Amino acid sequence: MQIILHASASEISAADWSSLDHHDDPFMSGAFLIIAEKVGAADTALGWQAQHLALYDETAPDGEKLLGLLPLYLRTHSFGDFSHDWHWAAAWQNAGLAYYPKLVTGVPFTPSPGPRLLVRTGVARALIVQALIHAAIDLAKTQQVSSWQCLFVEEPDCEALKAAGLLIRQGVQFHWINKNYAHFDDFLVGFTADKRKKLKRERRAVHESGLRLSVLHGDEIDAALWRVIHRQYRDTFARYGNHPAFPLEFFIEASAQLARQLLVFVAFDGEQLVASAICYRDATTLYGRHWGTEVDVPGLHFELCYYQGIDYCIQHGLQRFEPGAQGEHKLARGFEPVPTHSAYWIANPGMQRAVENFLARETEAMEDYALETAGHLPFKNKTAS
Repeated sequence: MQIILHASASEISAADWSSLDHHDDPFMSGAFLIIAEKVGAADTALGWQAQHLALYDETAPDGEKLLGLLPLYLRTHSFGDFSHDWHWAAAWQNAGLAYYPKLVTGVPFTPSPGPRLLVRTGVARALIVQALIHAAIDLAKTQQVSSWQCLFVEEPDCEALKAAGLLIRQGVQFHWINKNYAHFDDFLVGFTADKRKKLKRERRAVHESGLRLSVLHGDEIDAALWRVIHRQYRDTFARYGNHPAFPLEFFIEASAQLARQLLVFVAFDGEQLVASAICYRDATTLYGRHWGTEVDVPGLHFELCYYQGIDYCIQHGLQRFEPGAQGEHKLARGFEPVPTHSAYWIANPGMQRAVENFLARETEAMEDYALETAGHLPFKNKTAS
């Protein structure tokens, strides 16, 4: 076996990308990462220096050499990786150590749980996963970084990382779970009467506004329409003093490459597109990402960002809707608290012990938080899935 570091996702062939089992996750696809690195959402200038770790079998026939892949970025800050480690840098500094650079396995500007240790379809997974983890640790030691962070990992990967000695950090997101609903009203049957009335009132206000709602997939959106959607996306970030990470070119290219895996819930006033919510999907899950509007219509944000997505999941048989990080207001709309997991390898033994102690306290707080928020669900039976 041979380890090769790739300075760009585009150095890995399309055939090799397609050979990897990434569960159809749109964010771990070669298309998403290649475009993000190409047009500036994840380039070195923004602190995302690609060092994708690939494991090859040099004895295999051509076209079958890639065994596994671990997306890796060398980072000089934490903006856009949602690691929530801002105060860790100060702790390292107080100990006379440098926190940056660090190595990060994750998706730029995308806090979505998913596969991180990618293995070739049909290859024994456990051995390759173990080799990738140990190669990443060796790389972190060689480059003398403070840490390697594997962010928002799925449960099987989490167990493998924990077995290799990484520290596990638990978080909480709010996801909608499809319990075999036949239609939206079927979903509302489980609500308490007052919560159901409030939700219906929100939806009615939007429908009585005269706006026309629709969903457009990537292969149905031309460049002119993307310019409008991107302006709305950009203006939302500007309103809160933040930087919009993805340029217009990203969405134009992503819609061509991802096609039906990229979709936008839109609102039209006549022929003018006035609001939009950008989402992605795979075979089982809808992922909510970005929102923007040019009109002030009560309830429009909830309609485009949540209710249209729930409707879409029910109609298309998707099992889960992940509308992004944070947002306790999602509870009243039927989104349940679910745990997320990230894994950390810490170079300095003293800082590792400090982080381990911190995570033990934080995990207990996260578990209490999940239980407390579950008590605010709108259901007659407030037990989360």
